[in-house]
Amino acid sequence: MRGPGLRRGRTPRVPGRPAPGTEVLRATGLRLALGDRELLAGVDLTVRAGEVLALLGPNGAGKSTLLAVVAGDLAPTGGELLLGGRPLAGLTVAELALHRALLPQSAELSFPFPAGEVVRMGRAPWAATPAAAQDEEVVAEVLALTGTACFAERPFTALSGGERARVALARVLAQRAALLLLDEPTAALDLRHQELVLRLARQRAAAGDAVVVVLHDLSLAAAYADRVMLLSAGRAVADGPVREVLTGPLLSEVYGHPVEVLAHPRTGAPLVLPDRERADRQQAARERADRERAGR
Repeated sequence: MRGPGLRRGRTPRVPGRPAPGTEVLRATGLRLALGDRELLAGVDLTVRAGEVLALLGPNGAGKSTLLAVVAGDLAPTGGELLLGGRPLAGLTVAELALHRALLPQSAELSFPFPAGEVVRMGRAPWAATPAAAQDEEVVAEVLALTGTACFAERPFTALSGGERARVALARVLAQRAALLLLDEPTAALDLRHQELVLRLARQRAAAGDAVVVVLHDLSLAAAYADRVMLLSAGRAVADGPVREVLTGPLLSEVYGHPVEVLAHPRTGAPLVLPDRERADRQQAARERADRERAGR
């Protein structure tokens, strides 16, 4: 759903590339309510050029909803949202496409376009600008980066789920926006391609882009993110560097399951694992308590 505040028809103003550390997006007090259900409850979010920010949290925490709001696909019911220092609702659809690129959870098309043409669609926002001269070069580059050049001529509808996900990512990369919004980009991928996708996210951040990625794999977030925001029930419960947020006690509380965070024996990077022994002990204690109550 496109945010109703976005305008159409004005000639887009081509944005410049932000300097490293520049604030690309700021959300203050974001709220979104559907009927009496509050999906976002006053979320503050800052995204800077040159960093990968991972949005984490259990199912229903509000991660994808927050991403859709900052992308302009859902209109918030409260709060302020600035993109490149300008109110997002004041941008035209064409301007928005030059500022941010969104990879949704699922990539579906009704028509059997060749995969290469799907990637080329990512260049559409630049059609009326001098950057259009780079279209073929950019498309070839992102096809190579995502390992999708080998099936560029195949119909998108004939690809596997993982292949579609990589073509969709190539389309997003071809858009060359300074803000990349990736919603569970590793969900349909095997281990090799999960690593590929997040290495590409890191490369884009190193090149100066701001990257926001929704992830469920906490160890992947620990390995690739500069900063993480932990969400629960539509609220941000923590936002900061990986080692400060990804702690066993906090994750255990938010996910409702015992979690332990260990240091990788070689690199020292945090490894986030379910603490199954503690979970078994807790389950056994609950069962004993239930039996005792039943025997009274």
